[in-house]
Amino acid sequence: MPPEPSTPRPDAGLLDPLPTRLRRALRRAVLDHASAERRQVYPALLHLGHPGAREGVVPVAGIGDHSLRTDVVAAMLARHHRGTGPPPVAAPLVWLTRPGDLDLQDLDAAWLAAAWAAHAERGAPLTMVVVNRHGWRDPRSGTAQHWVRLRRR
Repeated sequence: MPPEPSTPRPDAGLLDPLPTRLRRALRRAVLDHASAERRQVYPALLHLGHPGAREGVVPVAGIGDHSLRTDVVAAMLARHHRGTGPPPVAAPLVWLTRPGDLDLQDLDAAWLAAAWAAHAERGAPLTMVVVNRHGWRDPRSGTAQHWVRLRRR
């Protein structure tokens, strides 16, 4: 008897094929980051919200404690949901912009754990990626997208 197909777990991260709306939002996060950050070395930033729309940004340097990182993400989530304007259509994304390649680093894992804890406390689904100037990568599933030359459409 063949094994039953497994359904993706909600904690498994992003799996292809991605919905068009999400794929466009992630492309926008990369494009905005590539356009805004021209330095070779720059600080890592945590973003929460919707690329190109309402988002909160926090520099992550010096936040070395898991509890504090979780509190930062929880506060960003609360602020996002209290924001002005119409309520967002989709759940907010979390993305970490940093220099270097997109291979999993300790910083990515630390902020993934904090984002996961904060979202679990709120009962909200988590979509988190790591972004550099050339693409994005989901630290849980490894699903990624890279561009050689990313241009505005």
